[in-house]
Amino acid sequence: MKVALWQAKPTNGNIEAAFSAICTQLQVAAAAGAKLLLAPELLLPGYNRPDLHESLSQPLDGAWITRLREMAARAGCGICLGWAERDGATVYNAATTIGPDGAVLAHYRKIQLFGPMERRSFHPGDQLCPVFDLEGRKLAMLVCYDIEFPAHAAALSRNGAELILVPTANPAGFEHVQRILVPARAHEGNCAVAYANLTGAEGDLTFGGLSVIAGPDGQPLATAGARGEALLIVDLAASDEVPENLRSAQAADFRPV
Repeated sequence: MKVALWQAKPTNGNIEAAFSAICTQLQVAAAAGAKLLLAPELLLPGYNRPDLHESLSQPLDGAWITRLREMAARAGCGICLGWAERDGATVYNAATTIGPDGAVLAHYRKIQLFGPMERRSFHPGDQLCPVFDLEGRKLAMLVCYDIEFPAHAAALSRNGAELILVPTANPAGFEHVQRILVPARAHEGNCAVAYANLTGAEGDLTFGGLSVIAGPDGQPLATAGARGEALLIVDLAASDEVPENLRSAQAADFRPV
């Protein structure tokens, strides 16, 4: 299965421009043979727009997800992206994966909220993403800061995840996450981790780019630069081909004391 990672510019509240860009990226990803497009955190309505998080947030069965389902089905390429979800009076920093047929495959609410802004805007999730199937693969989701906590990725790996999808909005200055922590989580879990970041500025916040998909040996299967949009297309066969002697044996060798 091929997966596309989109390193996108911030939405900054321009919803129609965001949908137009998503449509283009879905079509390009599908033309390259990808069955899933991974987009960044809070692409709708924008990450550094706390003034919009509550006012524009929508339910899972609202217009945003309905529209995305239709777009995915037309393109024949699924999508995983981050967005502001409303459930009653509560707002979550959420991620949803939609299959290439337009079906919702999984929904997840970010557990580890980062910084004062996120904690003011959102309520934390309290459940890990269920592992789900796509094209014969086992996938799961985390969002941004979640991947920096080894226990979350390890639990998904124990549950059978072969690929962990991570929409993110990692600021410039925190590049150790892309360069060290994401590869470490992939190696520890004997899985692949796909981390799609924003690039450029939104208000007073600049994002660090460097989107990456890391394989089970901790090596990058593909990376983007620190600046500018990018679309990475990765065949997960490359993850399968990592030799056994380069994969982590921690699950079998761990000795609790």
